[in-house]
Amino acid sequence: MIVSADAGETRVALLEHEKLAELYVERRDRGSLVGNIYRGRVENVLAGMDAAFIDVGLPKNGFLYVDEVVVPEETDARPRKITQMLRPGQEITVQVIKDPMGTKGARLTTQMSIAGRYMVYLPEGTFCGVSRRLPDSERMRLRKLSHEIKPANAGMIVRTAAEGVNERAITRDMRYLEKVWAAVASRLETARAPALVYTEAELPVRIVRDLVNEEFTRILVDDEPLSKRIAGFLQATTPELAGRVEVYRGSKPLFDVYGLEDDVRRALQRRVDLPSGGYLVIDHTEAMTVVDVNTGRYVGRTYLEDTILKTNLEACREVVRQLRIRDIGGIIVIDFIDMSRKENREQVLAALGAELAKDRTKTYVVELSPLGLVEMTRQNLTDGIRGIMTSTCPTCQGRGVVLSDQSLALAAERRLRLLAESSTAEAFLIEMHPRVVGPMLADDRARLGRLEADTGKLFSLEGVDWVEPDYFAVAAEGSREVISRASLPVAEGQRIDLQLDELHAYDRRDAVARINGYPVCVRGGAGNIGRTVSVLIDEVTRSCAYGHLVLY
Repeated sequence: MIVSADAGETRVALLEHEKLAELYVERRDRGSLVGNIYRGRVENVLAGMDAAFIDVGLPKNGFLYVDEVVVPEETDARPRKITQMLRPGQEITVQVIKDPMGTKGARLTTQMSIAGRYMVYLPEGTFCGVSRRLPDSERMRLRKLSHEIKPANAGMIVRTAAEGVNERAITRDMRYLEKVWAAVASRLETARAPALVYTEAELPVRIVRDLVNEEFTRILVDDEPLSKRIAGFLQATTPELAGRVEVYRGSKPLFDVYGLEDDVRRALQRRVDLPSGGYLVIDHTEAMTVVDVNTGRYVGRTYLEDTILKTNLEACREVVRQLRIRDIGGIIVIDFIDMSRKENREQVLAALGAELAKDRTKTYVVELSPLGLVEMTRQNLTDGIRGIMTSTCPTCQGRGVVLSDQSLALAAERRLRLLAESSTAEAFLIEMHPRVVGPMLADDRARLGRLEADTGKLFSLEGVDWVEPDYFAVAAEGSREVISRASLPVAEGQRIDLQLDELHAYDRRDAVARINGYPVCVRGGAGNIGRTVSVLIDEVTRSCAYGHLVLY
């Protein structure tokens, strides 16, 4: 386990065979709320949804479904209705079971639970269970033990980490959780909604508590106070593992030492390469995540079916690895390459199941269809690194595509025609994005010249590069003389400092600079590309200006 903490965020990486297997990220201003307990107030009770919205003091009200409402003594055998259990204005205690995502608030429950190292304490329950991941013999031992130590007024679930653990350690964990709940119950007596009464442990301690076992050989932490907190937790719960916590004191960032920064960047990309030359394409939609498997440059050696089978088997390993790293949840559809043989389809499905067995997050897989599609679900509790580390593109608004420059120019031309018809002014100074100004001025006679000839108006276009590509604004209107003077960014005889951006398209001895999209051709400037030079303007036209270098 690699733990890196700084002022802005904490990252935890799990490495299996020196390769990144899971990644967890928590920002200081956006930590996970799962496990937090609140005293909330019922805002709305919706009979049609059989749910209620609860104000717990967060920006968005939490969502409480009827099945998550626990009724201590239920005698009515008829189907329960949310309106029979809750009313607006009522104060209740709730716990977050799913973080807010997108436009949705946190998912809530009234079934309280406090997670420990070896068990989950259910303060208001009576249930006594054991993890299904354990062998049958161990489950029988722990089930018998749990019934012996279970409090009379609470329930408990024994976790996978309790495998092979003696009665003393499990009992100690139970007593600790009882004390934690006693403190929470005390705060609940005086809390007034909305109020936070219990906060889950910080990310590294939470991951250590839930995941670390004998299989972990090292826990490397680059923050000494945090390493002490992790070691202290292990010393109190699993003393034999406390010695595996190490403090990293190197000068090079810890994630760079293990090459994890590159893995993090790749985990945000759409394409994932496979060892043989094939690749995956991962696309996210509102309803699901779609993974497409492609052979790419891998052509195999013998038969097409063997080539496809090898690519699909490689994809099984990498798909599950990406699901774990990116923490993708919800509905997932994997489009494997079509296979004609039934035994090959069964082999791929078995390989996928074997890989998913390594995933600690709950999954459910539907059989492979004849079209090569696998439908599955993966428990979704957080936004994953994509939701935490990225935001919606302000230009495409999440669509993944934007209008081409030509399309934007055509739309601008239509708006100019409407403007010419609706105004009596002779000329207009129009502000647009340089991406649009370029195509409009590229062929003066074909577009802007024809437009001016058709309308009898003068249009002067000014590029403004800090606006949206489809931005369109009339900066000024008036006579042709006034607009012509106002629209040109430079004047003849003016001396100006410009950065030369590129070589001239037709004369490689000259260079081109741009002022908000307006080109300035600099004679003899080819040797100064990328530099800022002093230029004397010789000639100014509507579409561009010409100048020469001023030598000191």
